[in-house]
Amino acid sequence: MSVGGARTYTGFCPGLTAVGMSGTRMVMLALILAAWGQGCENLTSLRIPNTAITSAARSPKGFCEVTAVVRPMEDSEIKMEIWMPPAAEWNGKFLGTGNGGYSGALSYGEMESAVRRGYATAGSDTGHAGSDLQFGVGHPEKIRDWGYRAVHVMTETAKLVIHAHYGRFAERSYFSGCSTGGHQALMEAQRYPADYDGIVAGAPGNNRVRLNVGFLWSWVVLNKHQPDPLPVSKLPMLNRAVIAACDGLDGVKDGLIGDPRRCKFDPGELLCRGQDVENCLTASQAAAVRRIYEGARNPRTGERLFAGWAKGSEAGWGTYFVGRPQPARVEFWRDWVFHDPQWRPLAFDFDRDVAYADEKMGFLVANQADLSAFETRKGKLLMYHGWADPVAPPEDSIRYYESVAARMGGAGRVSGFFRLFLAPGMGHCTGGAGPNTFDVLGVLDRWVTEGKAPERIAASHMNAGKADRTRPLCPYPQTAVWSGKGSSDEEGEFSCSEVVK
Repeated sequence: MSVGGARTYTGFCPGLTAVGMSGTRMVMLALILAAWGQGCENLTSLRIPNTAITSAARSPKGFCEVTAVVRPMEDSEIKMEIWMPPAAEWNGKFLGTGNGGYSGALSYGEMESAVRRGYATAGSDTGHAGSDLQFGVGHPEKIRDWGYRAVHVMTETAKLVIHAHYGRFAERSYFSGCSTGGHQALMEAQRYPADYDGIVAGAPGNNRVRLNVGFLWSWVVLNKHQPDPLPVSKLPMLNRAVIAACDGLDGVKDGLIGDPRRCKFDPGELLCRGQDVENCLTASQAAAVRRIYEGARNPRTGERLFAGWAKGSEAGWGTYFVGRPQPARVEFWRDWVFHDPQWRPLAFDFDRDVAYADEKMGFLVANQADLSAFETRKGKLLMYHGWADPVAPPEDSIRYYESVAARMGGAGRVSGFFRLFLAPGMGHCTGGAGPNTFDVLGVLDRWVTEGKAPERIAASHMNAGKADRTRPLCPYPQTAVWSGKGSSDEEGEFSCSEVVK
């Protein structure tokens, strides 16, 4: 409707149309302004419930840049940005972007890349600034904003702004995120299946409570009653030993472990034969590493609480639990779960406290296996994970994929809308010795628009801006198998097939 010359939207829903707009003349004016690329500054007069458009201007790079603040709850303050290319360059599609960790930083690099490719795009600060967890202390609604709500309201708001600017809604809407962005991606598919036509979930931290259990467990086994905790300086040595032991299991010696689950390396093979030096492990260090690989367990029942870290990921353990005075995300437990500034990690009871955290913070977990609502809307979900990820264990992504398949009629049915790709040698979201650069958005777009599920994804390892190795990423449970003839650095010399363990 038109209020004081401003366009007003009265609600939020997928496929939303403007209600009560002032007739054909206003629609034609919006289309003309968009075509001329002159409608940007007028967007500050747009009226959306619980939303303030704080600025709208043409950026030096030529796109329309809109900033907004959305307050869906009394204690919410979600800041967001929408970037829109000139009408002549818009591909008619929208891309929502995710975040990393507990940070409120927008993914500006991904947004800029999207605009260059013709997408209208948006990102949010998830309702807070900074990267620590203090924002949630005394503010439970802000935790929910970060956990799932911010991306949803960002999506709805962006769709309305895009309509106001171009005079039409986006033909397709996609979301792409990795790590916490992957967590957000799965939250969207599960909680808000109508928001997006296609979703990319990279290395998702969707099993949020148990991921933090995993960090805590790994730190505790390294430090509780340990006379000689494993130092960070030994991690490269450990990683080299693992790769040397398991590199060739996939049929090619290339410095990569094709599937770490097939690796039978035992850290006991590195036991010191005398003094504790840098090229060996003490008995207690080897035992702790073994327990990290095995994953967190309930000490009373033996139940596995969370996946272990994959063999081949050791080089990155120092960031989260090796050589640290306390485990990563200790604030999650101290400030969000127990509300006790004096709480200490060694006091954690893996029998009692895990269940307590599951119940209290379960709204942060995106483990729902029933994706039928997303499937019904013909949504496509593409998940990827690096096998050498030292942050989020890839085995937990496999667990989630298999839980969806079990719930929804088997892998054959699920593969029509949900596929998981595992990348040997790839770290967390990127990096690592393996091919880790691939056009996942382009793959998703072709899947949605052409209806052809990806049978493989071409990936490259970049060195000084050039690809020095290419490989296919294969849909789980398939893996890349070398022909044994041409170069093992050429993607075309590999086929995707299931390998019997």
